[in-house]
Amino acid sequence: MSTARAGLAGVRAGLAGVLPDRRILAGMGRSPRTDLLAGLTVAVVALPLALGFGISSGAGAAAGLATAVVAGALAAVFGGSNLQVSGPTGAMTVVLVPIVHRYGVDGVLTVGLLAGVVLVVLALARAGRWMAYVPVPVVEGFTVGIAGVIALQQVPGALGVPGPAGDNPAVVAVRAVGAFLAAPHPAALGLALGVAAVMLIGARLRPAVPFSLLAVVAATLLARAADLPVATIGHLPAGLPAPSLDFFEAADVPALLPPALAVAALAALESLMSATAADAMGAKGAAAAAGERHDSDRELFGQGVANLVAPLFGGIAATGAIARTAVNVRSGAASRLAALVHAAVLAAIVYAAAPLVAGIPLAALAGVLIATAVRMVEVGPLRALARSGRGAAAVLVLTAAATLAFDLVTAVAVGLLLSGVLALAEVARAARVEQVPLHGEPPGGAAAGAGTGRDGERDGERALLAEHVVAYRIDGPLLFAAAHRFRPALTGAGRVRVAILRMSRVSAIDASGAVVLGDTIAELERRGTLVLLSGLRAEHHRPLDALGVLDRLREQGRVFGSTPEAVACARRHLDAEGLRSPAPTADRGGVR
Repeated sequence: MSTARAGLAGVRAGLAGVLPDRRILAGMGRSPRTDLLAGLTVAVVALPLALGFGISSGAGAAAGLATAVVAGALAAVFGGSNLQVSGPTGAMTVVLVPIVHRYGVDGVLTVGLLAGVVLVVLALARAGRWMAYVPVPVVEGFTVGIAGVIALQQVPGALGVPGPAGDNPAVVAVRAVGAFLAAPHPAALGLALGVAAVMLIGARLRPAVPFSLLAVVAATLLARAADLPVATIGHLPAGLPAPSLDFFEAADVPALLPPALAVAALAALESLMSATAADAMGAKGAAAAAGERHDSDRELFGQGVANLVAPLFGGIAATGAIARTAVNVRSGAASRLAALVHAAVLAAIVYAAAPLVAGIPLAALAGVLIATAVRMVEVGPLRALARSGRGAAAVLVLTAAATLAFDLVTAVAVGLLLSGVLALAEVARAARVEQVPLHGEPPGGAAAGAGTGRDGERDGERALLAEHVVAYRIDGPLLFAAAHRFRPALTGAGRVRVAILRMSRVSAIDASGAVVLGDTIAELERRGTLVLLSGLRAEHHRPLDALGVLDRLREQGRVFGSTPEAVACARRHLDAEGLRSPAPTADRGGVR
């Protein structure tokens, strides 16, 4: 019973840490007027994006709107950011397209539901902090790759041809171009290019103006007035469907769990990156007075709840949307009320203006998404990463290429793997071994009293020690990536009586490093060299003790806390071998 109570108490504590509290809810009344205006502005920008991403995912425009309304509202209430706006995104669309092709729309809804469960579990497990360890070149690389995939996915719609079969967006785009050349549709292409041009040029001239909506409205009116032969969204239900679990089949869960894990990982990563960007932008905007930063675990919980509920209304998987979040912050949003207003406005459009929305040309939405893809690629950060080193540039390029050739999860895995390899190479280069003198200079300078009196005795002792004793200082990590470099350096000197290994500057030791150190000590001893260790940190004893490296050295009293103690032992060893040193003097200048 006590175990059950303890488990229940743990769950309650976990929920208390991620559920919205009074302080969060009270913050929504901080600046209602500015939040209302910001929410309305974001809704105007989000409408064509929600429609476009819903169509691009294969689930349809209604699914995109349902996602923006339901997920947008729930993530605003339960999420960990006051400024984040959630909904369907281009990155998520890239992952969902192959799922639609393989499992259909019901499979996509099930994947979203399962991803929501995973996100809630991650939130309760306090996993939000681990998302901060994704390297910047990986993030930039898959952003570039996502932009490329989004643009390629719009080629059939922009050309006015049916989407060819296939999962790879580049192959589909090439087939669409072939179909267009066989039967050109200049009207669709003109609308798509016109909308994209208006958005890109308008964003440079007047960033605050919602050119995406203006361009889509203009394209729709032009298509109707000129009776252009272009496809439109078509029938759009007036309102959200009643919540239902009819799409869910328990037998499909094992097959859909891997893509659900991929969707959850993407939702977590993109949401937390967007929330971090919102923090940075909010620190300079209207929300600066609050001085609040997002809570990673609450954000994961909010995205989990949003993805659990959105599929019940026909919505696809959602995540924090950086483009809409940026518009929200720049429009003066001060609390999560703005995101709620955005969802409410979109809901009103769904219920009141569905027939008007149904007449929007697909080519116009393709133009919106092409412009969005172009704006996702920021040249400045890419140039900075390219200048920072070949390694960062290689990670960026490889991640982007893998996104285009395979899928986002594979691309991130490839980017992380290459980043890890490059990091280990840097660690290996940072580690070094160097031979160091045993003493500092005598008081008064090296030449003071040389060759006479006690200074002369000191010089004689130094000469004797230098002839028979060598000291090595090991700097940096003694890890598997660098350990192979230590053995040749430590065993390369000629035969000496004593070798002192100064370990105080070793930053880390793993099992491979401990094995190499043990083998090096054994090889030196086979040559007749007495090995002494000095300055070994307490935290480094564990791997060495586990492999028995220090057992014999401790038994023989050859592990010392400082270098002067090791030097004194070396002197005694020389005395025992008959190499009498001058009268012992106080050891000055020794260091750990």
